[in-house]
Amino acid sequence: MGKLTFITGPVRSGKSQRAVVTASAWGNEVVFVATYRVDPRDLEMAERVRRHRSERPSAWRTLEAPDDVALNLGQLSPRPSGVVLDCLTLWVSDRFTESDDQIAGVWQTQLNQFKAAPWPMVIVSNELGWSLVPPDAQARRFRDLAGTLAQRTASVADEAWLLVAGCSVRLK
Repeated sequence: MGKLTFITGPVRSGKSQRAVVTASAWGNEVVFVATYRVDPRDLEMAERVRRHRSERPSAWRTLEAPDDVALNLGQLSPRPSGVVLDCLTLWVSDRFTESDDQIAGVWQTQLNQFKAAPWPMVIVSNELGWSLVPPDAQARRFRDLAGTLAQRTASVADEAWLLVAGCSVRLK
């Protein structure tokens, strides 16, 4: 079984860069799982995606927002030397029309499969719980669900890291 590393932190804290550095040691068969479904009308987000692509090695393969990440990874040939999933928060937002129980159940199934995979993996997530309580119910639901899934991910991870201002703190 592969090693699972969880990296969390606020926006622009260096999480993705840390994930790329970590995975670069795994060889050229790394697969980057991009969880954002590109909206061509969102030019600012398109620029973020372009910037993220330019920051990772060109030899890496990319899976664009697959519905069943573990299944898609298992079908790849050649087999990945490692996987980076960036990020859990966008994965949650893509499924936000589903119930919390459905989303949590699907993520738990994915986590179980990630832990059983024969390659190392890094899962990146945004830390949302350090700001003011959101004023509306949907934003609170999103924050709470993302936090719950981050806790579950960290609990099964072999390592967990917090990135703040480009500095990393080992959580476990």
